[in-house]
Amino acid sequence: MSSSSSSSPVSSTRFILLPLLSILVTGAVMLVKSELLSDANALLDFKSKADLDDKLPFFLTKRIISHCQWPGVKCVQGRVVRIILEGFGLAGSFAPNSLTRLDQLRVLSLQNNSLAGPIPDLSDLTNLRTLFLDHNSFSGSFPPSILSLHRLRILDLSSNNLIGVLPPGLTALDRLYYLRLDSNQFNGSIPPLNQSSLQIFNVSSNNLTGAVPVTVTLLRFYSFSFSGNPGLCGKIVHKECHPLLPFFGPSVQAPPPTALGQNTQIQGLVLTPPSREKHKRATVIVGFSFGALVLVGSLICFLVGVRKRTKHKVSTPMMALDPAATADAAAVMRVEEENELEAKVKKMQGMQLGKSGSLVFCAGETHAYSLEQLMRGSAEMLGKGTIGTTYKAVLDNHLIVSVKRLDIVKTAITSREMFERHMESVGGLRHPNLVSLRAYFQTKEERLLIYDYQPNGSVFSLIHGSRSARAKPLHWTSCLKIAEDVAQGLAYIHQAFRMVHGNLKSTNVLLGPDFEACLTDYCLAVLADTPVSEEDDDSAGYRAPETRKSISRATPKSDVYAFGVLLLELLTGKPPSQHPFLMPSELHIWVRSTRDEDGGEENRLAMLTEVAATCSQTSPEQRPTMWQVLKMIQEIKEIVIMEDTNQLSFS
Repeated sequence: MSSSSSSSPVSSTRFILLPLLSILVTGAVMLVKSELLSDANALLDFKSKADLDDKLPFFLTKRIISHCQWPGVKCVQGRVVRIILEGFGLAGSFAPNSLTRLDQLRVLSLQNNSLAGPIPDLSDLTNLRTLFLDHNSFSGSFPPSILSLHRLRILDLSSNNLIGVLPPGLTALDRLYYLRLDSNQFNGSIPPLNQSSLQIFNVSSNNLTGAVPVTVTLLRFYSFSFSGNPGLCGKIVHKECHPLLPFFGPSVQAPPPTALGQNTQIQGLVLTPPSREKHKRATVIVGFSFGALVLVGSLICFLVGVRKRTKHKVSTPMMALDPAATADAAAVMRVEEENELEAKVKKMQGMQLGKSGSLVFCAGETHAYSLEQLMRGSAEMLGKGTIGTTYKAVLDNHLIVSVKRLDIVKTAITSREMFERHMESVGGLRHPNLVSLRAYFQTKEERLLIYDYQPNGSVFSLIHGSRSARAKPLHWTSCLKIAEDVAQGLAYIHQAFRMVHGNLKSTNVLLGPDFEACLTDYCLAVLADTPVSEEDDDSAGYRAPETRKSISRATPKSDVYAFGVLLLELLTGKPPSQHPFLMPSELHIWVRSTRDEDGGEENRLAMLTEVAATCSQTSPEQRPTMWQVLKMIQEIKEIVIMEDTNQLSFS
């Protein structure tokens, strides 16, 4: 009896629980389906107001998850996590309660459309990390709901019609890496941003006023990030703040620091004066010819006449670069007129162009030297590439610069106007891991680019040394440091300015004064069409498979491929021509076989090798973005620091 009575409650409980479990499972399935349908409807609600010309192929079918195959939409387990609808010609509005219902959304990019009206309340997008709404026609004030998105890393509202003050709450977005608010109509003061994570920042071309707060973060950025705001003043923008003196008129502003002083700090290199023997200097002069001297003489006469009218004297220059560069006196002296596209580029990037002679200085650079000084300096050839030849030039004020003389035949496909516009864009790039373009010059016969000189050679020389020496792989810590520096520079080019390096290789990664890796020759590939057949085996080895046809252009994903090849070169000490075609699973074995015993560092090498294998996938769709690559490398760095810290604590 006792046995029978004790089993009865168990049996009855089982019969009760089974239907209950079935109900719970059914309810969970219905809830999931409801969430998926909600995401699809949110996208359709957005389309109904934003896509007035029906350019988005969003149509709901019987398959609930069909919205995950819509263009620009990416899902994880059926939930929308990423929307990238760039340049679709959307000409409506961003409707409230549409995309804002996507509570799993991480990335939202609607840039380069024509969306108008206010930006809706985004506070429900609690998982949002990246927001690109730039290059639209949004109006109204800065959306206060954005201040509640504490996971936000990237925010771009540039090139819209936004007005009002910048909220002080911007300082609370402590994860911000990228903030662009330029080319709007914001007024008032700049908040005292001091986020240590902030690396990209631009508030140029607004109506901001007052002193720029002197914070550790804002001190990182060049003055062009603040340009186009006449009312700004203070240390960072090199403009003294004066009290209002209505009875005595405006006070006189203090002159800016001298050009020589500024550039000495930037370049950090002062050399002894050049040789007194001018005929020895002439031995390193490139392309000297009698016919060009006649043209130079004509130009000198012209310059002397101009200088006499302005009570200045001009000495006869001894040309150190090809004198044909100054053949067209009219082109040398004329002031270029900005067309609509040039104005747009300058507005977007905070460019402030200036000229000294016919050198065009980029991004608000001070005029540290003139064309005459550049031509008088001694020159030494550093190397010859597929698009031009690079020289080290020592000027008579003891400054040293790097001058790249482009092959005028290979760059002939680029018109004069296109060249100027592109150089102004490239000249606006400023990052610790880029060799800064300071100025450029062009005539019909000559195109010159003037960069900072990097004193410690290239990564290629660091790896391979002299031809007589046996190449030896770098220590894994050096590989990690260089890889992070290069990834930082590439991610900046791709993310901040939507440009492409196009020619990444170890010879184009230079070592700065503190042996930081700096990219050079970036964004020049578009100026010329150089077939792979004209490149050596190693240069061609950096090219992604999809760009090996002459008609194919470099892309951000082809830069990622080249980065993977470069990382393998760092790890193995072998140039691309000696890299075998291996499956990712076999790649680590090969890398390990090329190195000496690393003393327990095999796991760390394996992590870097995996990054290289991921980047050098044959299909561009399978490669990560450069931003993702940078995060991978930084995660490896964090793991290494944590492991080393733990070892120290136990020792």
